[in-house]
Amino acid sequence: MAKNVASASVTRQDAVASIVEDWRRERPDLDTAPLEVFGRLHRAFLRYSAAISRPVEREGLSMAGFDVLTALRRAGAPFRRTAGELADSGLISSAGVTLRIDRLERDGLILRERDAQDRRVVHSRLTDEGLSTIDKLFAEHLDNERRMLAGLTPAECRQLARLLEKLERSVLAAQEDA
Repeated sequence: MAKNVASASVTRQDAVASIVEDWRRERPDLDTAPLEVFGRLHRAFLRYSAAISRPVEREGLSMAGFDVLTALRRAGAPFRRTAGELADSGLISSAGVTLRIDRLERDGLILRERDAQDRRVVHSRLTDEGLSTIDKLFAEHLDNERRMLAGLTPAECRQLARLLEKLERSVLAAQEDA
């Protein structure tokens, strides 16, 4: 998986290193170690976000719509969830779930169905077109992510995933302490 990415890094100046160097010069009393971590995470996220959104937008979807479709697909057959389950599924905020469902239904990618046992409950379900669309897009999504990780070995990817999980817990703990 690892690919030589030295040529890309040699031709471009490391913006985070420059920023850190500037701060060390201007404020040597400050520890800039957090900036090195979060600056790189932020820059990587911006590039990642732009790269993964292109194929989704080419299909006429938003990333929010993509997240709804992936949540329905992950549910397994019959590929349905309630709006509340979608909001709780991990990557989708509760704000605007109904608007996303409306748009996807209008586009023919999902259907709303009343629960057979409790008519008050409404499920959103992937249509055949929705299933086909998300299967194609998610495969492309993983290919994009694989390309972005090509400069890392499989062991480095596993190590990075563990470190990012630890960082996420640390960030959550800091928010709870604040």
